[in-house]
Amino acid sequence: MSIIAIDQGTTSTRAIRFDADAAIEATASRDLPQSYPHPGWVEQDPVHIWQGALATLREVLTEDVAAIGITNQRETILLWDRATGEPLHNAIVWQDRRTADRCAALLADGMEPMVRARTGLLLDPYFSATKLCWLLDTLPGARARAERGELAAGTVDSFLLWRLTGGRVHATDLTNASRTLLYNIVTEQWDDDLLNLFAIPRALLPDVHANAHFFGTTDPAITGRAIPIAGMAGDQQAALIGQRCFAPGQIKSTYGTGCFLLSNIGTVPTLSDKRLLTTIGYRIGQDRAYAMEGSIFIAGAAIKWLRDTMGIITSAADSARLAASVPADHGVHLIPAFVGMGAPHWRTDVRASITGLTLDTGPAQIARAALEAVAFQTCDLVEAMAGEGVAPPAILRIDGGMATNDWFAQFLADMMGLPVERPANHESTALGAAFLAGITIGLWPDLAALDRLPRATRCFTPAAAAADRAVSLRRWRQAVQHALATGAEERI
Repeated sequence: MSIIAIDQGTTSTRAIRFDADAAIEATASRDLPQSYPHPGWVEQDPVHIWQGALATLREVLTEDVAAIGITNQRETILLWDRATGEPLHNAIVWQDRRTADRCAALLADGMEPMVRARTGLLLDPYFSATKLCWLLDTLPGARARAERGELAAGTVDSFLLWRLTGGRVHATDLTNASRTLLYNIVTEQWDDDLLNLFAIPRALLPDVHANAHFFGTTDPAITGRAIPIAGMAGDQQAALIGQRCFAPGQIKSTYGTGCFLLSNIGTVPTLSDKRLLTTIGYRIGQDRAYAMEGSIFIAGAAIKWLRDTMGIITSAADSARLAASVPADHGVHLIPAFVGMGAPHWRTDVRASITGLTLDTGPAQIARAALEAVAFQTCDLVEAMAGEGVAPPAILRIDGGMATNDWFAQFLADMMGLPVERPANHESTALGAAFLAGITIGLWPDLAALDRLPRATRCFTPAAAAADRAVSLRRWRQAVQHALATGAEERI
């Protein structure tokens, strides 16, 4: 018996088939392009999203596949016609900043405390609600059609579920719902006050279910036979599950396009005073957990920028080689605020910058600074969580494409002053989706069974002196403060 996980990410779509021991049997991948119609806008073609998911699914599909799990880039929003299934507009990606003014206006009106109390989130264009409001207000006739029940909206998981079931099912899971600014994470339902605040008709929205749930079956015309779709979770919560962070205090950090650090905080949705996020971690049967999250918008995307835009490297692996060739005191800092800064600053006005340039600065220093910036930001998030009373972790579990970089993993351990554990299978996000589907169909009975499955890892232990670590972090934070001050000056 096998499980397929569809992992629809920001820059690629993958389908991975796992066996009953959670080992990978087959994998398929398609790149997913992004478009940038205006500065700060980020979009994707829904047809490309669907075609990538379908092509990769069919490539790994076999007769012994018993269920499908879906995990996806969160906060990216789509709007489509219920009768035809056709999208009305490109998907607006989580990185998009077009609604920054709308968020600022709501903030000025004093709405953030109510929003935070109900959603655990902040008023930021990162989340889905203001993007959806923009679509309804911008596309001719969209709002009237939405109010008549002619349109459907959802995050990428909802769109894929709709397509896979032949338009029969419009649903999502509670982790994706919790990232919209429309879902109350305490009552676990769409919130009428939030729907009114963002002017979103309820008729647009999907039904919400637990993560391990029988969502529906695929249309046999698409997959040859009806296959249960039995698990869904947003990518970062799926990684939390895939890394088996089932106990309070366990923490994982995923390094993909962005970096997202989640700590299991147990069954109480404690709100942050440090501008971190409180989000639903998972609900699987009677097991549920909330997580505290720190979101870094740019991680692997900075390495992609070095390769595709700057031409400093020809492959991601080159960044490790270049970084190793530069001494620790090279003095260059890259502030990767290409789409603003995420936690704990949440500043949409700040833009990327490089400081400390000299006539000796070359590609190697900039490549190292890009890798260092991601590690430094991770340290800032863990420190902010400690300020919230979250116990410092004994170990940091990492995954994602950037985590395969040995130089980066070791530097992260040095700056954290903590062991960093990397699974041999770094596809933790897809594995989490597979776990959910497998639990639903009875392949694995519970979370304890998942914890007993084989888990090969590599551990990176800190090697830097505490004094050197402190100096590095102090210089990084000085560079960040300079970037924040520059952004504030430009607002005047």
